[in-house]
Amino acid sequence: MAQVKVQQTHTLGSDGAMARMGKFEEVLTKYRVKLDWAGNRAQIKGLGVGGVVAVTDTEVRVTVELGFAAKLAGVDPDKLQASISKRLAEALAT
Repeated sequence: MAQVKVQQTHTLGSDGAMARMGKFEEVLTKYRVKLDWAGNRAQIKGLGVGGVVAVTDTEVRVTVELGFAAKLAGVDPDKLQASISKRLAEALAT
Protein backbone atom coordinates (compact mmCIF):
# COMPACT_ATOMS: atom_id res chain seq x y z
CA MET A 1 0.00 0.00 0.00
CA ALA A 2 1.23 3.45 -0.85
CA GLN A 3 1.17 6.31 1.60
CA VAL A 4 0.76 9.97 0.65
CA LYS A 5 1.74 12.72 3.09
CA VAL A 6 1.11 16.45 2.72
CA GLN A 7 1.97 19.25 5.16
CA GLN A 8 0.69 22.78 4.63
CA THR A 9 1.78 25.59 6.93
CA HIS A 10 -0.56 28.48 7.75
CA THR A 11 -0.86 31.54 9.98
CA LEU A 12 -4.56 31.16 10.77
CA GLY A 13 -4.33 29.46 14.16
CA SER A 14 -6.12 26.18 14.68
CA ASP A 15 -9.61 27.73 14.83
CA GLY A 16 -9.06 29.71 11.63
CA ALA A 17 -7.70 26.69 9.82
CA MET A 18 -10.58 24.52 11.03
CA ALA A 19 -13.04 27.11 9.72
CA ARG A 20 -11.52 26.72 6.24
CA MET A 21 -11.34 22.94 6.18
CA GLY A 22 -14.91 22.85 4.86
CA LYS A 23 -13.59 23.95 1.45
CA PHE A 24 -11.12 21.06 1.44
CA GLU A 25 -13.81 18.64 2.59
CA GLU A 26 -16.12 19.72 -0.27
CA VAL A 27 -13.49 18.60 -2.78
CA LEU A 28 -13.16 15.21 -1.06
CA THR A 29 -16.89 14.52 -1.22
CA LYS A 30 -16.70 14.69 -5.02
CA TYR A 31 -14.54 11.56 -4.79
CA ARG A 32 -16.80 9.86 -2.23
CA VAL A 33 -14.30 10.44 0.54
CA LYS A 34 -15.46 11.85 3.85
CA LEU A 35 -13.84 13.21 6.97
CA ASP A 36 -15.04 12.15 10.42
CA TRP A 37 -13.95 14.93 12.78
CA ALA A 38 -13.11 14.61 16.47
CA GLY A 39 -11.72 17.94 17.61
CA ASN A 40 -8.86 18.99 15.35
CA ARG A 41 -8.33 15.50 13.90
CA ALA A 42 -10.32 13.68 11.25
CA GLN A 43 -10.33 10.14 9.98
CA ILE A 44 -10.32 9.94 6.18
CA LYS A 45 -12.74 7.30 4.95
CA GLY A 46 -13.43 6.22 1.39
CA LEU A 47 -13.37 3.24 -0.92
CA GLY A 48 -9.75 2.13 -1.12
CA VAL A 49 -8.42 5.01 0.99
CA GLY A 50 -8.04 5.83 4.64
CA GLY A 51 -5.97 8.19 6.69
CA VAL A 52 -5.84 11.16 9.00
CA VAL A 53 -6.07 14.95 8.83
CA ALA A 54 -4.54 16.85 11.76
CA VAL A 55 -4.92 20.62 12.24
CA THR A 56 -2.55 22.55 14.52
CA ASP A 57 -1.94 26.24 15.18
CA THR A 58 0.65 26.37 12.39
CA GLU A 59 0.03 23.52 9.95
CA VAL A 60 -2.36 20.96 8.52
CA ARG A 61 -1.04 17.44 7.99
CA VAL A 62 -2.80 14.97 5.71
CA THR A 63 -1.77 11.32 5.58
CA VAL A 64 -3.55 9.03 3.12
CA GLU A 65 -3.12 5.27 2.86
CA LEU A 66 -4.00 3.93 -0.58
CA GLY A 67 -5.49 0.46 -0.40
CA PHE A 68 -5.85 -2.29 -2.95
CA ALA A 69 -9.02 -0.81 -4.48
CA ALA A 70 -7.25 2.50 -5.13
CA LYS A 71 -4.38 0.65 -6.76
CA LEU A 72 -6.80 -1.25 -9.00
CA ALA A 73 -8.49 2.03 -9.91
CA GLY A 74 -5.12 3.35 -11.10
CA VAL A 75 -4.66 6.05 -8.47
CA ASP A 76 -1.18 7.56 -8.91
CA PRO A 77 0.27 8.47 -5.48
CA ASP A 78 2.36 11.33 -6.90
CA LYS A 79 -0.60 12.91 -8.68
CA LEU A 80 -2.75 12.46 -5.58
CA GLN A 81 -0.11 14.16 -3.42
CA ALA A 82 0.07 17.12 -5.83
CA SER A 83 -3.72 17.39 -5.93
CA ILE A 84 -4.11 17.30 -2.15
CA SER A 85 -1.33 19.86 -1.72
CA LYS A 86 -2.93 22.24 -4.23
CA ARG A 87 -6.44 21.95 -2.82
CA LEU A 88 -5.27 22.27 0.77
CA ALA A 89 -3.28 25.41 -0.10
CA GLU A 90 -6.34 26.88 -1.83
CA ALA A 91 -8.55 26.14 1.18
CA LEU A 92 -6.10 27.77 3.60
CA ALA A 93 -5.25 30.79 1.42
CA THR A 94 -5.76 34.06 3.24
